[in-house]
Amino acid sequence: MADPTPVIDDLRAESEELDLLVAELSPEGWALATPAAGWTVAHQIAHLAWTDHSSLLAVTDRDAFSRELEKALAQPGDFVDNGAEEWAARPPEQLLADWRTGRDALAEALRAAPPGARFPWYGPPMSTASMATARLMETWAHGLDVADALGVSRTPTDRLSHIARLGVRTRDFAFGVNGLTPPFEEFRVELTAPSGELWIYGPEDADGRVTGPALDFCLLVTQRAHRDDLALRAEGEDADRWLDIAQAFAGPSGGGRPPKGGAA
Repeated sequence: MADPTPVIDDLRAESEELDLLVAELSPEGWALATPAAGWTVAHQIAHLAWTDHSSLLAVTDRDAFSRELEKALAQPGDFVDNGAEEWAARPPEQLLADWRTGRDALAEALRAAPPGARFPWYGPPMSTASMATARLMETWAHGLDVADALGVSRTPTDRLSHIARLGVRTRDFAFGVNGLTPPFEEFRVELTAPSGELWIYGPEDADGRVTGPALDFCLLVTQRAHRDDLALRAEGEDADRWLDIAQAFAGPSGGGRPPKGGAA
């Protein structure tokens, strides 16, 4: 059973790094548009705070989370956007305080969870490590949107290892959500970490292979960049198809980002 402590620690570090970008923003800064259509910086942080709140309910109050799940099922196309809109309407100082309080409470709850615990979610139940990994993935991805809006660059770290592993593990989901039958055989995935370390997944003799920078793979599976703008290489028809549809997040396939200079 995997120890969830490292990913919970990395989730905290990722959140704190994003916090530094927004902590001193003016009201005009919070209102800046991000690459997500219709979402400002406030919407991005609101979404993280709202999802942290839902995660906390899943970990600590299953009855309350069940009620949230019923709301989601009643409005499947708008539930996430409505949550972001509601939280983004709060004054920036309150939104920031609520995000900080909520993410700290979630981290404490995850650390206190008993070994082997599994929590309900909008998809399959999640382990402690899986819940923390999903939150780290979203925090990193939405943090990129915030950084884009502010015109700043973020230095990638080896915290991406959790997102890369999630991207590999969600391969079959990506095929399924696009109405395709997942390949029977595993792929070989070799990614170069920001530190220069090589992260390897899958059998050495696999026919399907994906290689390239870990950062690019994480951008791909979070749909923060178009494949044409990334230095990823696929060998084999199925592996090549995967790079067109990969996603590490739950829910329907997203529209992704257009290639740079291309039409949306």
